[in-house]
Amino acid sequence: MLTIKDILQIKSIEGIKIVAGHSGLNNQISVVNIIENPDVFDWLTSNELLLSTGYIFKDSTELQNKFIHELVENNCAGLCIKMKRYFDAIPQNMTELADKHGLPLLELPFEYTLSRVIAIINEKTNADYDAVNRRSLDLHNALFKIALEGGGIEQISAELSDTIHNPVLILDRDWNLLCYTDHKDNPSPLQEFLPLVKNRPVFPTEFTVAFPKYITEIKKSIKRTYYSQGQPYKCCIMPVSVSSNAYAYIVVLQTVRKLVEFDYTALEHVSTMLALDRIKAKEIEEVKHKIRQDFFDDLLAGNITSTETLHSLSAMHGLKVNYAYYCTVIHVEATQLENYTDMVYRKYEMEHMVKKCVNLIYGLSSNAGGELICYYRNQQIIILIGKNENKPPISVSDTKAFAQEVLQLLAQEMTKNHFLIGIGSQYKTLASLHRSFFEAQEAMRLMQRFNKDSRSIAHFEDYSVYHFLDSNIKPTEMETFFNKVLGGIHEHDQTMNTRFMSTLEYYFMYNQNVTEAAKAMFIHRNTFIYRIDKIKDLLNIDLKNSDELFEIQLALNLYRLLQRG
Repeated sequence: MLTIKDILQIKSIEGIKIVAGHSGLNNQISVVNIIENPDVFDWLTSNELLLSTGYIFKDSTELQNKFIHELVENNCAGLCIKMKRYFDAIPQNMTELADKHGLPLLELPFEYTLSRVIAIINEKTNADYDAVNRRSLDLHNALFKIALEGGGIEQISAELSDTIHNPVLILDRDWNLLCYTDHKDNPSPLQEFLPLVKNRPVFPTEFTVAFPKYITEIKKSIKRTYYSQGQPYKCCIMPVSVSSNAYAYIVVLQTVRKLVEFDYTALEHVSTMLALDRIKAKEIEEVKHKIRQDFFDDLLAGNITSTETLHSLSAMHGLKVNYAYYCTVIHVEATQLENYTDMVYRKYEMEHMVKKCVNLIYGLSSNAGGELICYYRNQQIIILIGKNENKPPISVSDTKAFAQEVLQLLAQEMTKNHFLIGIGSQYKTLASLHRSFFEAQEAMRLMQRFNKDSRSIAHFEDYSVYHFLDSNIKPTEMETFFNKVLGGIHEHDQTMNTRFMSTLEYYFMYNQNVTEAAKAMFIHRNTFIYRIDKIKDLLNIDLKNSDELFEIQLALNLYRLLQRG
């Protein structure tokens, strides 16, 4: 392969000379590029010779030093600056840094154009590509063999690590660990400084959020330095993506040796193979999820009538026939996806989002008070929690407490989403579980009807009275009964601008305790008593007869239903 030393011997660019970094004379050159924009640092590759007029760093010593550091960091072959345009001589700070790091700094005579130099050097390097192409073909064949033999990402990871002589991590699109391969010559074993737990984050959030948002559109690897206990680790990150959809990331830690030109070619090959593997795995997962989803859909719709079928299918999907279960339903509102015009991409992102929620919920399963099963359907996450029917039932307060834990975690991890949670009652048989599912849905519906802006969690028992009334009494009958019992009070409020209806509501809310009800309404106790006396007069009752009290409370509940449509 062509070296810096060879460049100095090319007669067609006579006059080019090295002024610093002489220890890098044997640096190999794989490609030549022009660099006139500092934003391209993420696209630099190993063994790349960069040409520049120096325009971008002519006025900044800091940027001059940064250029040297970035080229050294990316294992570039050298930097060649065209003279007599912006520089009569390369600045001393640059030559000192180049000498320190062994990065060749070349001076190009003014009469040569950068494009001409690239053409001359590329002509010399073309002969070296045959050897690289042969190695590339060998790697392609090895990866293809792994795929044909049904090998997965573990084998792909091992092949890559062996090829580039460095440890390799393969992470999912959320930077959680899928698999890893440490290298036998690694002086810093990965387990000593990284938390290598499957399906859990490997790197802290502050490291991963620093990556550009368009990383999935980048076809080449980017470089970053990861610090652990003050120790720097050079990382090369390659996105695995198809049509801007991220499937995974390959992270190479350069702890054994620096990456060379062929290593980047290997990364691109492996990225393609991993994309195919991830798409295949996703399709298999979707089939499994569809089978699982169909079973739970039938179960929660009450469509499985055969006890034998119910028991066999339940065992297959992790449910226990001797357990009493209750159902919790979480509705995910993803407002950030509403503006997406690509419905396929929108569905893909929504599915990814709810999958992430399911994984988070499983992380809390030890706090559920029973065995937890969780799956998703469209924008809903369905949780089934059960315990042995011979054990005490799970209390309503415990179900709400766990739902609160789930809500807090989801709100913390999924900040752009809003969640509503409905909880059904616990039932002793799987054949009755569909009732709990219906109750959870009904709890959410009534919560949105009565407490849309003030609550995110509701148990069916919170609204059981309203459910009974709403399900069994027609709106016209509700209105007739209300007008008969409290119509006079309501009309008085409308015409005289009084607050007798709300006074009655507080009166019953605080169990007819006048003092507490007055405090809640922020009025004097005597004012409250005066209002109650006026209500007695208008209704011609004494608020002591139990039948009359029941009628008034029933009318108040009907009033709330009528008010909220």
